[in-house]
Amino acid sequence: MIFWSLLTPFFGTALGAACVFFLKKGLGDRVQRGLTGFASGIMVAASIWSLLIPAMEQSAGVGGWAFLPAVTGFWAGILFLLGLDHLIPHLHQRSQQAEGPRTQLQRSTMMVLAVTLHNIPEGMAVGVVYAGLLSGEGQITMMAALALSLGIAIQNFPEGAIISMPLRSEGMGKAKAFAGGVLSGVVEPVGALLTILAAGLVVPALPYLLSFAAGAMLYVVVEELIPEMSQGEHSNVGTLAFALGFTLMMALDVALG
Repeated sequence: MIFWSLLTPFFGTALGAACVFFLKKGLGDRVQRGLTGFASGIMVAASIWSLLIPAMEQSAGVGGWAFLPAVTGFWAGILFLLGLDHLIPHLHQRSQQAEGPRTQLQRSTMMVLAVTLHNIPEGMAVGVVYAGLLSGEGQITMMAALALSLGIAIQNFPEGAIISMPLRSEGMGKAKAFAGGVLSGVVEPVGALLTILAAGLVVPALPYLLSFAAGAMLYVVVEELIPEMSQGEHSNVGTLAFALGFTLMMALDVALG
C-alpha cells in the first residue's frame, strides 16, 4: 500500500505527459494558465494543511516556542530551492532566457530541468510524511499521508501535460516529449524513498523537515507558478483555478485526515 502511494504522484505526472499522444494541438494560453493556477492552489494548501500545521502540532510540547521548528524549517526550504535555482540551469516555459549558470544545453533539456527542479520538494514532502507515518510518532495518519499523495498526483497531471506538450511544439517527437515529461517526475518517488530509508534520522527532526518541504514548495509557487498564471490576459482564469485547487486539497486533507 505504501509503495504504491509513493508512486501515485509519479503516475499523475506520467498520465499528464501522455496527453501528447492524444492532443493534436498544444495547450492554449487560457488552459495553461488554468492548469498552472490549479497546481499552485494544491501546492499551497498541501504546504499549509499537510506540512506546516502538522509541524507545529508536533512541536506543541515546547509551548510558546512551537512555531520555531516550523519557521526554521520553512526558511531552510526557501533557501535550499533558492540555491538550486542558481546552481541548476533551467528554462521556464514562458521565458526566453535561461536561469542558473551559463550552459550549452538545449532549450528542451532546460525546460525539463525546470519542472524537475520544482518536483524535488514534492517528493521530499511525500517522503517526510510517510517516514513520520512509519515511525508511529506524531499525529500523521495513513489517510492524511494518502491525501497528500493524491493531492500532489492531481496537480502533477497538468504539470505533466504542461511539459510534454511544449516539448512537442519545440519539434520533439511524441515519444521523446512523453519521456521528457515522465523523467521530470522520476525525482519524486526517488526522493520520497530516500527520505523513508533515512527514517531513523528523519523522525527526530520531523517538524523541521515537514516545514522544510513546505518552504521549498511555496518557493516554487511564488517564484514560478504564480507569475506564469498571472502574466498578460486571462489572469482571472489562473486565479479561479488556484482557488479550485486550494479548495480541493484542503477538502482532501480534512476529509481523509
